[in-house]
Amino acid sequence: MGESYGAHKVGLDELVMPYIDMANLACGFHGGDPHTMQQSIALAKKHSVTIGAHPSYPDLVGFGRRSMKCSSDELESIVLYQIAALDGMCKAQGVQVSYIKPHGAMYNDMMQDSLLFEAIVKAIARYTSSLKLMILSTVDNKTYETIALKHGITLLYEVFGDRAYTSDGYLVPRSYEGALLHSSKEVKERLKQLQTTGTISAIDGTTLALKVDTLCVHGDNKEALSLVKALCSL
Repeated sequence: MGESYGAHKVGLDELVMPYIDMANLACGFHGGDPHTMQQSIALAKKHSVTIGAHPSYPDLVGFGRRSMKCSSDELESIVLYQIAALDGMCKAQGVQVSYIKPHGAMYNDMMQDSLLFEAIVKAIARYTSSLKLMILSTVDNKTYETIALKHGITLLYEVFGDRAYTSDGYLVPRSYEGALLHSSKEVKERLKQLQTTGTISAIDGTTLALKVDTLCVHGDNKEALSLVKALCSL
């Protein structure tokens, strides 16, 4: 959320915020600007929503969905800068950042490259080890857990309510048909399956057993409002 930038509006934040528990707020690198960040923090505070920093590669034109070749040191600095920016603005309103969830390509890249993952973990630990890191829940989380434990960072496991999964437990690329779910029925069925069996179904029908702390719906999904309302009805 908080991904609008200047005259460019993204999402329906004011309508969605009352229905959610946690909001990943853009920090200016893929979306968001200082005024939008202030407004988003105030909106989250008004509805008692837990705030997470949503750092990205510095790719405003590509909405943070393009990978960038960054060294581990560069990535650590990029993440640390964005955490500090959002948390500083939160403190000005008497609230705080509680967790970190990388955005777009950075999120996907950290799940594929342990060096990048560790750079992000190190950035968080340098700021404060009390911040949690939200990651994609996969069928095997051991590598991520080992790195996080090394730096004293707690992980939050995320399952996507509105994205299709591959048979190996990763997200179907957005360029593929069916990668993004728009049906409230499908999303509700996924949550019910998670609640009752601890599993979800991949795009090919494979059953995936996943840890889950939080269910994500994308703010720029045009059906975001109907999806979060549907989930709240369960």
